[in-house]
Amino acid sequence: MENYQFVVIGGGISGVTCVESIATFDSTARILLLTGTPLIKAITNYVKVSKFLEEFDIEEKPFSYLAEQYPNLVIKNQVVERLDTDKQIIVCSDNTQIHYDKLCICTGARPKLLSNTNPYVLGIRDTETVESFQKKLLTAKQIVIVGNGGIATELVYEVEHCSVIWAIKDEHISTTFFDEAAARFFLDRIQIVKEKQKLNEKRRKYEVTNQPTNVEISSSNICGGALGPDWAANRSMKGASSESRQVHIEYEVEVKNILTPEQYQQRQHPIENLPVSQEEQQWPVYVELTNGKMFGCDFIVSAIGVTPNVEMFLKSANFTLGIDGGLLVDETMRTSIKNIFACGDVCTAGWTLAEHWFQMRLWSQARQMGHYAGKCMLAYAHNEQDSLTMDFCFELFAHTTKFFNMKVVLLGNYHENDMKKYENLIRMTPGEEYIRVTLKDGRVHGCVFIGDTELEETFENLILNQIDVSAFGETLLDPNIDIADYFD
Repeated sequence: MENYQFVVIGGGISGVTCVESIATFDSTARILLLTGTPLIKAITNYVKVSKFLEEFDIEEKPFSYLAEQYPNLVIKNQVVERLDTDKQIIVCSDNTQIHYDKLCICTGARPKLLSNTNPYVLGIRDTETVESFQKKLLTAKQIVIVGNGGIATELVYEVEHCSVIWAIKDEHISTTFFDEAAARFFLDRIQIVKEKQKLNEKRRKYEVTNQPTNVEISSSNICGGALGPDWAANRSMKGASSESRQVHIEYEVEVKNILTPEQYQQRQHPIENLPVSQEEQQWPVYVELTNGKMFGCDFIVSAIGVTPNVEMFLKSANFTLGIDGGLLVDETMRTSIKNIFACGDVCTAGWTLAEHWFQMRLWSQARQMGHYAGKCMLAYAHNEQDSLTMDFCFELFAHTTKFFNMKVVLLGNYHENDMKKYENLIRMTPGEEYIRVTLKDGRVHGCVFIGDTELEETFENLILNQIDVSAFGETLLDPNIDIADYFD
């Protein structure tokens, strides 16, 4: 039986960052990374944009990429079958047994699917599912996208030469990230022909290394690490329609039924006619929405959220779960089982959260949690846990991304629910920028910045310091005033 001080399960962003953290702080530690896929997610070109905001590339790399950097790290393409938490043993699908001193679970999450058995329902989570989507899209003239989060929003913008029916359960698009006014700001960009990417674009890219031909994935049920920033960049997202772009949005609906052509014929229910072609179109699958409308399409994209990958571990031990089904972790990333930690999408933050931070299953938080979990594992291994302090990144929610080819920065409690409860300052230039600052008791509570506003660092500090800015009124967002000068 092999023995390791530290074992990390999962080769996604959080798992790779966790082993990097351990190997960096302790070059003598004996570390094992177990991953069910033949490639790992590597973070490259890391840039600290501000105190809390960060940008980086994510590239799929062979194991050697990490192994060459960290001689004390062993990486194996093996699938974990179960845990013996009393003896601290991992049992793999080939019956290999591995003993650990400290274990970190970084198995991420998988897409929630409208149907697990329908071949015309596709979830998008990792490189393999993106490639499957691209292949199906090549011959598609009309698709239905269900969901209103990040993946759905990006797909609606990226897909070309294919009619898109976007079915959302909310009153406006992209409620995960935007309020109604911000959603209206983006609506005009949905129908326009997609702009070509700027050659000197500042945002980082998601890149893929060709999969080694001599390596096979251990199990077809294994989900690869989550997609990173700009995962759709440089990918062809073109269908078979002559029309360059057509998006139809159905608001406040959910999917009631998914029908085969035979079931549709029996229902004798008229479908909504969108001008994808002049002749009568026979579709391979039909979607009935809760508003009574029926749409035919080539396939359905299920983008209704994710579920933490915890099932195998629950069969092995009585882990405490969070309300969202993740492994509940304390302020040092420990689960309820001795010597087992968890981080990234598989876990649920169980500590008392800072006022302006909350958990969201994003690649940026996966990296932060992985780095912090590695430090916590080392501290407990060396009996130095009393010296641990909560990482600074958990003081303020901060995320930067891109939607509809525009930079988006989200800070603090930016959600629409907070917006409706408190005072808001808004500045908008159609097609160029949208700025919304939410004030609670005269202090900055949350922000949404769309476009190149260059305000993020100043407002990070205002949220952290909780300075009363009520005296500034609307001049806080006056473009003719450099507000940063007041708070240096």
